[in-house]
Amino acid sequence: MKEIIQDILKKTDAEYAEIHLEDTTNSRITYTGPDLEDCSENVSFGGNVRVLHKGAWGFTTFNSLDEIESKLDIAFGHAKNVGDRRNEPFKLADVPVVDIEIPLDVKTNPGDVSLQKKIEIMRGYNQLARDFDERITTTSTRYFDRKTKLTYANSEGTVIVRDAVDLGFAISAIVRIDAGTFFAYTTRGSTDDFSVVLNLDDEVRKIAADSIAIADAESVNGGQYTVILDPMLAGVFIHEAFGHLSEGDNVYEDPNLQKVMVLGRDFGGKHLNVADSGLEKGNRGYLPYDDEGVATEKTHLIREGKLVGRLHSRETAAKMGEKATGNARAISFKFPPIPRMRTTMIETGDVPFEDMVKNTKKGLYCISSRGGQTNGELFTFTAADAFMIRDGKIAERVRDVTLTGNVFETLKNIDMIGNDYFVEDGPGGCGKRGQMPLPTSEGSPHIRIQNVIVGGK
Repeated sequence: MKEIIQDILKKTDAEYAEIHLEDTTNSRITYTGPDLEDCSENVSFGGNVRVLHKGAWGFTTFNSLDEIESKLDIAFGHAKNVGDRRNEPFKLADVPVVDIEIPLDVKTNPGDVSLQKKIEIMRGYNQLARDFDERITTTSTRYFDRKTKLTYANSEGTVIVRDAVDLGFAISAIVRIDAGTFFAYTTRGSTDDFSVVLNLDDEVRKIAADSIAIADAESVNGGQYTVILDPMLAGVFIHEAFGHLSEGDNVYEDPNLQKVMVLGRDFGGKHLNVADSGLEKGNRGYLPYDDEGVATEKTHLIREGKLVGRLHSRETAAKMGEKATGNARAISFKFPPIPRMRTTMIETGDVPFEDMVKNTKKGLYCISSRGGQTNGELFTFTAADAFMIRDGKIAERVRDVTLTGNVFETLKNIDMIGNDYFVEDGPGGCGKRGQMPLPTSEGSPHIRIQNVIVGGK
């Protein structure tokens, strides 16, 4: 197959061209309450052609190998129509030419487990949560896995053939009372190990108990607090509030953001280090090569408090005179790649969690996320669970904890970073420009932040 693609690419008159192929097998299971709402296995095949001509891209998709040559001509025609008018001399950032095949390398393969067995596992968790207490109004359990053979080739000579696996799982226990709807959940995800979704009975019982306790808790009093974030919420914060600001296209296309995201600027104390990496095998953000055939790496964004990097495709790297970082990603062959995150992380510090709590007179311990939003440098996140901290001890549980602020002020207010780095993967993903959900991971230790505005009663 790769020889056929290479021969086709040699025939084009385009400055640059690339072909992607995806051959995918999917499994999906969804329970809502007692009902099995989705149980499916399917296969799909498709690909795309992307062509660059005089600064303009042409892009088209196909579902049959017989269409590749005609689609290459169509994509070149689209690029030529725009490029001949634009006539911009433009080169992608230089990267090494690669010719490699990457076989599947997994601990336990979800493809070796029957759909019926997967249904039994999910049904068991769902029933366990439903039966835990009559106050649990309903449950939501979802699981997916996919195996994909990815083939990529470009006109520079790079050819990459890779087998990949991805899976995700989440279960929520939901309680509805007059004050609102409250829930607790747990998630798992992996690119190399089906066993991450096994033996979770104790975890399911815990989230069932937590959902009831959260509903029974009092709303927090709004105000300004010292806040400790658990690794999951800290990871979500750094991904959503800072990671997107570091994506090359977002910076290049926004002159105001360019004035803020100046390399060398101080964004925090010397204890603050932030990176994005495709090298963490097993994480859903693992990616040996991006969708432009560029080897991924660990890219530091903040080192010792200073902005030192950003996340690039070959296009944005060239436009900004910087290095391609292996962050060009597409959710599927139906979309062209754009700069996206992989595993975004706050790197480990040296403060034990117990010392963070002990040195907090009055504050909040916030756990996981119920969602949130960002608007430029402003953010709002709601903690899934939270506890007051009083006189250096974790005290009563509270709910309705919403954290708001300016990301740059918040980064500077991080005064403690834990020694307990953790990544929690799940079935969701990142959304950007209509491409959702892209597999990503978020990691962090516990962090402590001063002067956080908390909404409550």
